[in-house]
Amino acid sequence: MSKLKVMLAAGAVTVIGATGATAATLDDVKAKGFVQCGVSTGVPGFSFTDDSGNWQGFDPAVCQAVAAAVFGDASKVKYTPTTGKTRFTALASGEIDMLARNTTWTLSRDADLGFTFVGVNYYDGQGFMVPKALGVTSATQLDGASVCIQTGTTTELNLADYFRLSNMKYEPVPIETNEEARTNYLAGRCDVYTTDASGLAASRATFDNPADHIILPEIISKEPLGPLVREGDDQWGDIVRWSLNAMIAAEEFGVNSGNVDEMAKGTDNPEVNRLLGNEGDVGAMLGLDSKWGYNIVKQVGNYGEVFEKYIGANTPIGLERGINAQYKDGGILYTPPVR
Repeated sequence: MSKLKVMLAAGAVTVIGATGATAATLDDVKAKGFVQCGVSTGVPGFSFTDDSGNWQGFDPAVCQAVAAAVFGDASKVKYTPTTGKTRFTALASGEIDMLARNTTWTLSRDADLGFTFVGVNYYDGQGFMVPKALGVTSATQLDGASVCIQTGTTTELNLADYFRLSNMKYEPVPIETNEEARTNYLAGRCDVYTTDASGLAASRATFDNPADHIILPEIISKEPLGPLVREGDDQWGDIVRWSLNAMIAAEEFGVNSGNVDEMAKGTDNPEVNRLLGNEGDVGAMLGLDSKWGYNIVKQVGNYGEVFEKYIGANTPIGLERGINAQYKDGGILYTPPVR
């Protein structure tokens, strides 16, 4: 058994021993009065602290949605910055209630490490960024390159697979945080920086001269990024899952933070009425107030609002919706019915 799995197993035992069962997260969250959320150490647009030191971004918005659903107050969140190495032990040990950072949903993490991924909030893929001065236009030209790579991540494994299959060699420059990767890359300690393509765009947006760096066209993996919780607490998993789904469904049905008060008075769409607490009893099914969905949309916004606010085409990150558009708009974003 690997060292990581031993640590995770020990953490899981600690959680069970402390609570008597794993199915107590909602009670624990209510008792302490906030959601403890694991985030990254910082990815522009996706997870960052503002001038007041408050965590903001595309990923923390999911944590805020859960707080809005549970407490009716999106501000009732405390954040724990985690690295690629520390994120899973923090979740397994009970240090955090949920993890919402650039974490890829894989079979081993879902089935072997004892976690439950509750959905995907960003469909991504791994890419490469190089200085334009290097004269490289394709990843096929990277034989012998030094590559900044975050340890303990799927990108580390994908990189090894890609170079082996391409019959190329590389020199790994291991780093632990995105900030460390940017620092090393800009200092010329590595020729290439590889991570999720969205993370590359986010990093490049912070450079003094972004145009001096290019993201190569090759995408070498599938990286479905999303929030996760510990296995064994289905109710908590449902709450986090449907908090994300509420944001996606609201966008699909045209409900946003600006019109939700009017929509909450009742519409011709029974699914919207159920989401906003006018019809049915879906809140009670989750162990929540009937206005759980309304509170999410009113205080955090729908998926599209959050996307455009933090990482969209009109932000410094400049990401197009692409496959992260709603299914009816040519993307693959899709949520089960609210019923």
